[in-house]
Amino acid sequence: MNENESKYQAPALDKGLDILEYLSAQSIPLSQSEIAIGIDKTPNEIYRMLMSLESRGYIIRDEVSGKYRLSLKLFYLSHRHSPVDELRKAAQFPLEELADTVRQSCHLSILYMNQVMVIIHAKSPGPIALSIEEGNLFPLPLTASGKVLLAYMNDAERSTILKNNQIFKKYAKPKRDEFLASLADIKATGSYIKPSDLAEGVSDISVPIGKHSNNGIIACLTISMLSTLNINKNIKNEEILAEANKCVKKIEQRIGVLGL
Repeated sequence: MNENESKYQAPALDKGLDILEYLSAQSIPLSQSEIAIGIDKTPNEIYRMLMSLESRGYIIRDEVSGKYRLSLKLFYLSHRHSPVDELRKAAQFPLEELADTVRQSCHLSILYMNQVMVIIHAKSPGPIALSIEEGNLFPLPLTASGKVLLAYMNDAERSTILKNNQIFKKYAKPKRDEFLASLADIKATGSYIKPSDLAEGVSDISVPIGKHSNNGIIACLTISMLSTLNINKNIKNEEILAEANKCVKKIEQRIGVLGL
């Protein structure tokens, strides 16, 4: 822990969050002693915090057993605002800043109904720009964003989605194997840089958002470039990729992704 982190620590808040996080990871109610052991504290150390969390409605104490469990308050608070709206708000300024820096259009996509949905778009400030409208749906296997989203899914989820995907089902086995191998490459390198399968003359650079999160990636940032333009040919893909990764970090910090 560095000096600044130590200086601004709030031990009581940390203790309360430890209790909530530990209870959320358990499938059964726990006693005061069991919670204390789980977060490496003594029962006396957490007594007042348990009372406070109970009085605020975050945890519930069973009248018979005296054991604690989470209430639905956290669930209620987390659903008062749409996660997509929060992501759009967090991404708007960093995305506009990225478009201005690399002089290319960029957008964020999420998985929706086994398709790719564009949720926010930042237009290039240049005189000629590629526009991808927000709210549009695109097929997973044919888009850079879709491939990145697939690459970071767990095996079971990816298998279920592809099994029901009409495009992937039409692939011959060698092409399926090649496609799955390409997803493994994306996860290994952390990015996707290739000409678009959907639009001729367009190249895509895509990176995941939230790959350090315990819940897996939550979105994909893609920069779509008209490769036939002579404008900004001096900006290399490696430089654009570096700026994209900087943008991803800003968005992740704004939405509170863990593990950064």
